[in-house]
Amino acid sequence: MPLFFFRICNGDYSGTSGEGFDLADKDAAWTEMTRVCGDLVGSIARKLKQQSEWRMELLDESRKPVFRIRVVAETLDRPAVSEVSESRGVDIGVKTPEPSDPSSH
Repeated sequence: MPLFFFRICNGDYSGTSGEGFDLADKDAAWTEMTRVCGDLVGSIARKLKQQSEWRMELLDESRKPVFRIRVVAETLDRPAVSEVSESRGVDIGVKTPEPSDPSSH
């Protein structure tokens, strides 16, 4: 059985479970991760600060992330991280058509 680990990240804190969990496969690991996250989400939301992120990752035996669940708290009168990236010209792979020039017809 594959061995999986949980990692929680919240602000400057990051901690990984010391003992791994034997789970049948990635599907079983996802089911367990969502169950654990569901149990925690109420207390996470009550303690979450503005402009912050809480993250749970499921790691494989080599401690590489397999799955990630994020809870993000954004203040809407400030630009979101994605809006800042777009304004800096980061290509996210979305193409928009060029407006056609009516004088060229």
